[in-house]
Amino acid sequence: MNISIFGTGYVGLVTGACLANLGHTVLCVDIDEKKIALLQEGHIPFFEPGLKELVIKNKEKNKLSFTTNVEKGVQFSEAIFNCVGTPGKEDGSADLRYVFQVAENVGRFAKQFKVLINKSTVPPGTAQQCAYLIQKINPLTEVEVVSNPEFLAEGKAIYDFDHPDKIVIGTNSESAFTLIRKIYQGRMRTYIPIMQTNWETAEMIKYANNSFLATKISFINEIANLCDKVGADVTVVAQAMGMDQRIGPKFLHAGIGYGGSCFPKDVRALHHLAQEFNYEAQLLPAVDRLNEKQKLFLLPKIKEKFPSLSGVSLTILGLSFKPKTSDIREAPAIYLIKELLKEKVTLNVYDPIALEETKALFKEQLHYCTTITEAVQGSSGIIVATEWDEFRTLNFSELGKNMKEKVVFDGRNMYEPELIREEGFVYYGVGRR
Repeated sequence: MNISIFGTGYVGLVTGACLANLGHTVLCVDIDEKKIALLQEGHIPFFEPGLKELVIKNKEKNKLSFTTNVEKGVQFSEAIFNCVGTPGKEDGSADLRYVFQVAENVGRFAKQFKVLINKSTVPPGTAQQCAYLIQKINPLTEVEVVSNPEFLAEGKAIYDFDHPDKIVIGTNSESAFTLIRKIYQGRMRTYIPIMQTNWETAEMIKYANNSFLATKISFINEIANLCDKVGADVTVVAQAMGMDQRIGPKFLHAGIGYGGSCFPKDVRALHHLAQEFNYEAQLLPAVDRLNEKQKLFLLPKIKEKFPSLSGVSLTILGLSFKPKTSDIREAPAIYLIKELLKEKVTLNVYDPIALEETKALFKEQLHYCTTITEAVQGSSGIIVATEWDEFRTLNFSELGKNMKEKVVFDGRNMYEPELIREEGFVYYGVGRR
């Protein structure tokens, strides 16, 4: 089947490459000429494990191509995925201008039956508005609108696409539902629920999904903060909680908060939606406030250890908001860096992937290191902000030989405190001692 993807950001490019890998012929459309030129040359604008190889393989098979021609993109296919960005506004609401631009272009250029599939995360009512815009531009349109939210986690998006735990299809049109089933035919399994709902339910499912996961993280971080006060160990508390089948162990790992482009934006957008309907959703802003505060959880501990921070050299390991991605949006490390720079701290930073993204933000304010050994040279303390696998097996005995003082601020509870102390380090964790 011919498929068009509008938007070559994270969701669009992953979706396009994975659909091409299923055997579809996919045309990705974006108005950013520079980005399209890079993609045509095989360059990926962000890091996602396995994505570059998948893009190159399917380009060579002529299953995946790129264009800035919007009209060509609409007319090329029967199925059009709307994967453009929906950034958060200052008031927390989702900016839907790009979503609606795609709908308007589909209405303008579609000449026969087509299905516009909203893949981007959008608030309830968006599909209805897209259908209205298309109808307004072309009263005789045969375009059907579907809400088909994505559930791709950065760092394992290709796996998530190939092994979905659910496929949500928001439509009342049987012809549109049949088309979506044909698109995903290579991913259908008897154990994967295909959920057909109306537009609004499908749109709400995505927000509810992400907001609940964010709530679990903020909840366990609140428990960790209390454990820190009373002398309990949050890792043992979380382990016991996870044994309860009603709760489960996932997303109960305490640390310095979540970041990225999804959880913060979606929690705020859902809260804004509630306000639009005159409902005061008290849990959602509390989740967001706790998470913003949690990002700086280590700062008082750092100041306690180093009462005079000016001129102190510290090392930050991990800059992306989570491992296996170059995404530094709302990353706790970025918040910590900004506060430590105010204190005149000298910062050596290291990340396996996200150095260039961080350098674009902070320019020459930081010392960018290409190895962990270089990053700890002359440092008085290590701050672990992202749980990259390569940080799990650090030889602290060797690292300590190159440090001015031996202190670890473990923002992800990666290490056993007693083992770190055996190497002569002072240890600070999140909800554990």
